Amino acid sequence: MFCNQCEQTQNGTGCTEIGVCGKDPDIQSLQEILLYGVKGMAAYAHHARRLGKTDEGVNAFIEEALFATVTNVNFDMESLFELVLECGKQNVRVMQMLDEGHTERFGAPTPTVVYEGTKAGPGILVTGHDMADLSDLLDQAAGQGVNVYTHGEMLPAHSYPKLRAHTHLAGHYGGPWQNQQWEFPAFTGPILATTNCILIPPDSYKDRLFTTRVTAVPGGKRIMTNDFSELIAMAKASPALPERKVKESTIGFHHSVILSLADKIVAAVKSGEIKRFYLIGGCDGAELGRNYYTKLAQAAPHESVILTLGCGKYRIRNHDYGTVAGLPRFLDMGQCNDAYGAVKVALGLASAFNCGINDLPLSIVLSWFEQKAVAVLLSLFALGVKGIRLGPVPPAFVSPNVFKILQEKFDLKLIEAEPPQELVQLAI
Repeated sequence: MFCNQCEQTQNGTGCTEIGVCGKDPDIQSLQEILLYGVKGMAAYAHHARRLGKTDEGVNAFIEEALFATVTNVNFDMESLFELVLECGKQNVRVMQMLDEGHTERFGAPTPTVVYEGTKAGPGILVTGHDMADLSDLLDQAAGQGVNVYTHGEMLPAHSYPKLRAHTHLAGHYGGPWQNQQWEFPAFTGPILATTNCILIPPDSYKDRLFTTRVTAVPGGKRIMTNDFSELIAMAKASPALPERKVKESTIGFHHSVILSLADKIVAAVKSGEIKRFYLIGGCDGAELGRNYYTKLAQAAPHESVILTLGCGKYRIRNHDYGTVAGLPRFLDMGQCNDAYGAVKVALGLASAFNCGINDLPLSIVLSWFEQKAVAVLLSLFALGVKGIRLGPVPPAFVSPNVFKILQEKFDLKLIEAEPPQELVQLAI
């Protein structure tokens, strides 16, 4: 890889010789953590800006954080660590803006049953994360005889009242982002990729793949405006999809929904009906080790509630978890862009129980894959959350010494081959 400071090719995790660029691998590690965190935060800020939400303080921090990684600016571990935690704090604000932007424009999400599969007729598939793009497409496709389907992390769109009011938002198709190379060829209509988590398309569908703005792939076509007329015309000319129902699922457990049940949840915990909460989610991927999350969710005791968000939900959602204390045990809180909801729920429950976040009967197990997951992890650190389990493999950009600091400060743990007994025990 290249050292961010001296731009020379180095082996391992970065530059290891002070004197080549004047810093050691721990400085390199903290700068890379900061860079990845800022990249993730910028993705969330981009979505928030498209919904009319900005914050000058956030913009100023992004400039400062990037400046701190410029050649020969900062070689101080303590100040860099402060910037890393500040990145987490600023990201909480960005996620708050995004949450407010979504609910103000599309209404507060509510529990919703979603049809999964396809319906007879022409269709358009929308993947990525951008609800504004989906909204514009739905408006333009109204009355055109074309169904619109969500894919991957667009699933939560169905929980927003103003989006599901469109009757041609017909359902959800497929699974997580990494399955697209065998799911997309079977979808006969055009595909719209609105953000990241798009793979380079094979010949089987690259002529049907459209992207928006900065998102781009070889062979696809970029739409730089909000005009989706070409996409709609292609859908009308494409072979019709068959009527093929796969299942139904319930989504839409926004933080406002869960916190409206706080009194009931507190009573259930005090009575012993609910003994633990698990937040299992994050970014999914295809490599080995991610079945850990499936095993953990299915091993969780009946007297527990499982909260999930991000595409990591696809590791655990295809199972009937039943109910507890009159509530569904499995609560889908949305996409990775809805991570603020987990923060709100944790803070809300801590307030209801009159305790700190780390005193809650809550276990947090996160899968990481890309920069937004790094930003969310830093946000949890900034809030002082301890005992998080992270996996399936340690981030390569975190040096052993920096990881040791995170373990000491936040009791950060790596997941193991099997969920340990301590993680699925009932004791509060």
